[in-house]
Amino acid sequence: MRFSLQREALLKPLQQVVNVVERRHTMPVLANFLFVVNGGTLAVTATDLEVEMIARNAIEDARDGEATVPARKLFEIVRALPDGSRITLTQTDGKVTVQTGRSRFTLATLPATDFPAVEDIDLLERVRVPEAALKDLIERTAFAMAQQDVRYYLNGLLLDLRESALRCVATDGHRLALCEMPLPSGAQTRKQIILPRKGVLELQRLLETADRDIELEIGRSHIRLRRDDLTFTSKLIDGRFPDYEAVIPIGADKEIRVDRESLRAALQRAAILSNEKYRGVKVDVSPGLLRLVAHNPEQEEAQEEIEVDTRVDGLSVGFNVTYLLDALSALTGETIVVALRDANSSALLREADSDRCRHVVMPLRL
Repeated sequence: MRFSLQREALLKPLQQVVNVVERRHTMPVLANFLFVVNGGTLAVTATDLEVEMIARNAIEDARDGEATVPARKLFEIVRALPDGSRITLTQTDGKVTVQTGRSRFTLATLPATDFPAVEDIDLLERVRVPEAALKDLIERTAFAMAQQDVRYYLNGLLLDLRESALRCVATDGHRLALCEMPLPSGAQTRKQIILPRKGVLELQRLLETADRDIELEIGRSHIRLRRDDLTFTSKLIDGRFPDYEAVIPIGADKEIRVDRESLRAALQRAAILSNEKYRGVKVDVSPGLLRLVAHNPEQEEAQEEIEVDTRVDGLSVGFNVTYLLDALSALTGETIVVALRDANSSALLREADSDRCRHVVMPLRL
């Protein structure tokens, strides 16, 4: 195996896949990239047996073959080389040599036949989605995923495919984020799949705001995303996501319309003096006015008042200030609506001109 290309052209595919490589692994070969050179194309594969990524790039001076290369070492070498360097990588006698100018590095390899491949997915559904819209959907919801929850199905993101829409939903039991986009091609039958946390974080990093469609292939236990330069495959979480529609408050008729940035800034200031453990802030609503009050064990207090558009009077609810700030960061409209039913009900936050994205935050006893 042999190929040659510019440093930047090699660095990009390595950057795309290197995060999949675990520093602690069960098989030595999982610490390596698999390089496959075939017909003037280089495919770089990394896997941790849960997530697999293959990045592709055109190469020159190529000789077909395959080899595994220590991932972190090669990535650091290529990253440290000067911009514009021309790199030649050659495999001989169980070693790979990386050469550019007067620099030469020899790396040990492991047999390419030992590198595990994700089995072909048992395809159930294939849909095309706009890449930028999918990236937006994930970024507006992924923050609400649980982390290491015993309810393992919460440690991921729900993709709810419907006949004419795709929804992303995440919840950790204390808050919920839901966002949807139209899906012109639609799904043949409604499907719900749960993408694990690591796969979600990798997709957030990989997806671009380019104006192009990508292909989603959904199998019984895997999801695969295809783009010209990249193939991403992840195992799915085998579990049943809770009935998230039952969590969205019904009859939340007490509406407060407020400037998103003003509320966000006031919450950030109030959070400074909130209890570090509970992060509680009390929201008092009266006609035309919203007051935020935060306390901490040192008997310190923060008070903020904001003018709002509401007729609600005498309503007081406690919330985790971090959850409110996360929800506001995921909304983009200038004006948002906070809908409440009573002092013990969850708050529903959405943009004033759209309910495409909705965020639910459970109340906190203060």
